Amino acid sequence: MELYVDTQYKINDREFNLLRELIKELTGINLTEQKKMLVVSRLSKRLRQLGLSNFTSYYNYIMESEQGRQEIDQLINRITTNKTDFYREPHHFKCLTDICLPQIYEAHRFSIKRKLRIWSAGCSSGEEPYTIAITLAEFFKNKPGWDIKILATDLDTEMLDKAKAGIYKKDVVAPIPEELLRRYFLKGVGDNEGLYMVKKALKDMIIFKRHNLVKESLKVTTPFDIIFCRNVIIYFDSEEKARVINRFYNVLRSGGLLFLGHSESLLGNDGRFKLVGNSAYCKK
Repeated sequence: MELYVDTQYKINDREFNLLRELIKELTGINLTEQKKMLVVSRLSKRLRQLGLSNFTSYYNYIMESEQGRQEIDQLINRITTNKTDFYREPHHFKCLTDICLPQIYEAHRFSIKRKLRIWSAGCSSGEEPYTIAITLAEFFKNKPGWDIKILATDLDTEMLDKAKAGIYKKDVVAPIPEELLRRYFLKGVGDNEGLYMVKKALKDMIIFKRHNLVKESLKVTTPFDIIFCRNVIIYFDSEEKARVINRFYNVLRSGGLLFLGHSESLLGNDGRFKLVGNSAYCKK
């Protein structure tokens, strides 16, 4: 939550509309009029660093200068919202453990090729894919022979760097049960006291990649069994939501599951999915 706004910079309607359209084109995020102060608070530091006096100059810098192309990543990184936690919406991970994974295991336990593919779309700083990885590692620890991979994608390059590093403060890992924390994390000592780093075995399950849900279709050779995309499409308008859901549908296997955030829904909007749990949808 932004608590302070830089009073050096103000944004007028024209500047806000120019940036809003650019941000929507780049990310799909649909900023309302109420988000003006958010834009000011998140971008003012960049204007100061670049020596720009107003948002018109910033917009022109992005659109007209050679360096502006590199600034697009900075713009995206500051506008995207990155709220996430370990075991956020825990009912989804209970559903994984109690229902989804047992069904997948029974369906493929006698197959020669036993693959499991999961996509964490909008993975932010990594808490979600690492929670998924812990859940899978626990379920399959006495069930060898499975080829398991999690694709974790996000648009924000800074968040992806944090996710790849897999280093978190003590208060961040607090939702993780103590036994699992000891099993899957290294505890920092000395200068790193108070920090926890994900162990290599867990990291090896995950592929982190930059991906734009709105702009890019994902090319896969093996369809996903499960897709997590929670608290992402809430920022899109109806057209962008439909486009993203269609892309999920195309890369999800028949009978595969799509997990959305608690405030997101497909009910009445997409007959290709059936509600099977709390914000959990099955591809028909």
